[in-house]
Amino acid sequence: MILVDSSVWIDFLNARETPQTMWLKHALPRLSLGTADLVLAEVLQGTRTDRDFTLARNLLTTLDVVTLGGADIAIAAATHYRQLRTLGITVRRTIDALIAAYCIRANCPLLFSDRDFDPFVQHLGLRSALDIPGVN
Repeated sequence: MILVDSSVWIDFLNARETPQTMWLKHALPRLSLGTADLVLAEVLQGTRTDRDFTLARNLLTTLDVVTLGGADIAIAAATHYRQLRTLGITVRRTIDALIAAYCIRANCPLLFSDRDFDPFVQHLGLRSALDIPGVN
């Protein structure tokens, strides 16, 4: 499974063409994609109309929705945060550390456009979905 971050879903639902949304559009009918419970909450709370809420909910709940919570992921996220901080890198959002920790632990690629995930790729082994050979 490939997890998709809210940064991509928001662009996708707003019909913004980016490398990530084009990848997603191509992958949706043919790959196993999922999202996280916290990503689902982020995307839905950002919708402006009932119609947008329903559209986003219907799309995202057709995917596997993984639960990020739990002590193991929380500890891994804090450990990753501290590792990056020792390198002089500040992780701006706890939710990003939780998503990255889940994906690293599950060896699950992440499709993202949020630059906050770049240090997790560069230093901690997070796999970017854009780097998977033969998918694009």
